[in-house]
Amino acid sequence: MTPATAPPAPGARTTRTAATRAAIMTAAERLFAERGVSAVSNRQVGEAAGQANNTAVAYHFGTKTDLIRAIIRKHAQDIEARRTPMLASVRGSADIRDWIRCLVLPSTEHFAALGAPSWYARFNAQVMTDPALRALIYEDALSSASLQENLMGLRATADAIPPRIRRTRADMARQLLVHMCSERERDLDLAADTDGAGRWHWAGTTVNDDAGTWEELATDLVDALTGLWTAPISR
Repeated sequence: MTPATAPPAPGARTTRTAATRAAIMTAAERLFAERGVSAVSNRQVGEAAGQANNTAVAYHFGTKTDLIRAIIRKHAQDIEARRTPMLASVRGSADIRDWIRCLVLPSTEHFAALGAPSWYARFNAQVMTDPALRALIYEDALSSASLQENLMGLRATADAIPPRIRRTRADMARQLLVHMCSERERDLDLAADTDGAGRWHWAGTTVNDDAGTWEELATDLVDALTGLWTAPISR
């Protein structure tokens, strides 16, 4: 067998496979964020990732749900690594703000590290609109030891709140966190594509806007969620 027809070395094949998987995940994350999960086919993801084979997504990941889980787990590694030392610094605290900071900052710091443009915050918001996929996110999230500790610490400081009201406020907090991060990511993406005068263009209209930073959003979210959890109960 001549060198020209020799199969690639195992190491080269592994590297190529990893690069293909990464390209597919990046393309899927962007398309799902921009169009919604149900509106995007595996074939479209493969094409956006530069794959000529229509079955590339199925070959490397299996189902669309498997692909979504892979994207979530990829980002979860960094978020988990950020949360763990934060929890160590507040362990035993009776201040609800400490536990809320541990809930908010690992995600906003991760989003900030992604730079602009990025799509993961908007990807999360899209996935959360699908009941089955939302259950998938919960399942994966609750397998995180650090998140479990975070939620237990938060609950301990809010234990005086009746269970039904506590569940409602937890739903409100989740909506605020997911969708405000999605909005900030979108604004930063738009702001990165300005006309050179600090203005971005949307729907044919020139808009002056200060997109703000992830750090500012994190501070605002901690303030808002602290207020939500400590608000008076009138029912």
